[in-house]
Amino acid sequence: MLAFRYVSLHYLKYFVVILGALSLFFVGFDYMSNASRISSSANLVLIYLVYKSFFAIDMLLPLSLVFAMISTKISLIRSNALVALYSLGYSKLDILKPFVVVSISFILFFIYLHTLPKFAKANDMAESIKKNSEYLSPTRDLFFIYENRYIYFKQLLPLQQQALGVRIFTLKDKHLNQVLVAKKAYYKEGAWHIQNADIITKPKDFSFASTGITVTKEKELSLLKGFRPKILDQVYEGKANYTILDAFEALKLLHGQNINIDKVKTAIYKNLIYPFYAPLLVIIIFFFVPVSARFLNVSVFSFIAIVSTLLVWGVLFMLMELSKNKTIPSEAGIILPIVVLFILALRQIMRNKTA
Repeated sequence: MLAFRYVSLHYLKYFVVILGALSLFFVGFDYMSNASRISSSANLVLIYLVYKSFFAIDMLLPLSLVFAMISTKISLIRSNALVALYSLGYSKLDILKPFVVVSISFILFFIYLHTLPKFAKANDMAESIKKNSEYLSPTRDLFFIYENRYIYFKQLLPLQQQALGVRIFTLKDKHLNQVLVAKKAYYKEGAWHIQNADIITKPKDFSFASTGITVTKEKELSLLKGFRPKILDQVYEGKANYTILDAFEALKLLHGQNINIDKVKTAIYKNLIYPFYAPLLVIIIFFFVPVSARFLNVSVFSFIAIVSTLLVWGVLFMLMELSKNKTIPSEAGIILPIVVLFILALRQIMRNKTA
């Protein structure tokens, strides 16, 4: 228990310092690069920096856990504390335990953060401020198919839960049968409500005996049940920064709609599985760190460990981006690499179980 507390406190200290330093560098460099393109409004600048800080934490928190483990163990080696702990009868697994418990705890908290919209979509909001000087710009010219209807929204306002310039096209036997035209639709009680809509119905045939095109008015219509505005915005704009709850809801809604759900699956894997590369790398690298500075040049080892971590992270990030762009299946780009890391980590533990 004493060793667990001692190592954990050192690990937490290095983690906070490294995450803070990397995040400040990331946000500062980004602001210097984009300051001229951001509105001069102090409120917008502050909001932009806050959202970029959230995005930096999203990118760097798992990586900081690995760097903090390397720094902690190097510190224990330099102070001879690691040799002292082994001399007291603690095994390698006893020293590894605080790193694993703390890193997994932070990863679980990190996953929880992705259930919060302001964290999961922080980069989208920051980019909207930079491009449009707005907290969240409307989505324009949205065209999609749902429940065998083709739907067009001139503007979608996710925060107001409204759509402007609505057109709904209904097909029958692969031919246009009906067109609904309305100025506005709003989302309430799990469905889209359209008021004062004009419904244009095409005749079955265009012979001289036909009655011609008929136009009827509907005061109130309810359509697209369960399709929340934020899910519409994300799915049909091709965004992948879902919250975990939104991703599962989108997956449920789109099932059976003949719509490609690869990006939704990628978002789920990215939020729930991908972050676990950090504790797995912690385990793998832990056993390569020497016990004492006598056996290896600690500075050289630190450099090699950090570069190796960045290379692995770069490969994982590249595979995730390829999955996000549907170049490769998300199972191959996200799940498979994590499974490989898990096998390597398990192998390291089994090899050093008696050490």
